[in-house]
This record gives sequence, structure tokens and C-alpha cells, in this order.
Amino acid sequence: MKKNLKPLALVLFFIALTATPLLAQEAPLDESKASLFKVSLIVGGAIITLATAAGAFSQAKAISSACEGISRNPASGPHIRVPLIFALVLIETLVIYALLIAIIVLMVQWGNYT
Repeated sequence: MKKNLKPLALVLFFIALTATPLLAQEAPLDESKASLFKVSLIVGGAIITLATAAGAFSQAKAISSACEGISRNPASGPHIRVPLIFALVLIETLVIYALLIAIIVLMVQWGNYT
């Protein structure tokens, strides 16, 4: 029981720590701006979630196929490893691009909308 209590207390501490800036807000947002803000949060979260899931699946499939190819023919290991690393770099780059898009969606200037 004590093993499970420490991570739970740590998670609750970080949730309280991240919620602290909400208490410092001066005025609530306008209703139209608030709905646009909520939609952008959902879209940004969906973008990064789907990109991360697709990237993780693609990397797992690529590594699995490379390991299977090397296990069938160990002499081809160096010839398989280089394209594998290149493919993993490209997959990770796509996930980083999705992160940048999500940041752009979330960092729109909300005060400029009427």
C-alpha cells in the first residue's frame, strides 16, 4: 500500500502545481473566445495524440521488421540497420512537426478575436 501511495501523492502534487496559475486569473474570458479556446485545446490535443500514436506504431513496426530481417540473415545486419535508423528519424520528424502544429494551434492570440 505504501508503494502505491508515493506515486499517487506525487501526481496529485503536480496536478495542484499546474492548477495554481488558474487561481491567479483576473477576469473570465468572453463566451465566444472561451468556446474557441476550448475547441483549440481539443484540436491541439487530438493532433499530438494521433501523431504520437501513429509514430509509435510505425516505429514499433519498423523495428520489428528490421529485427526479423536481421534474425533471418545476420550478415545483412549492417545493410538493414542504416535504412532503419533513417526511417526512424523520418518518423520522429513527422511527430515533431505535429507537435509544432499543435503548439501553433494553442498559441493563437485570443485577445485579437472579437
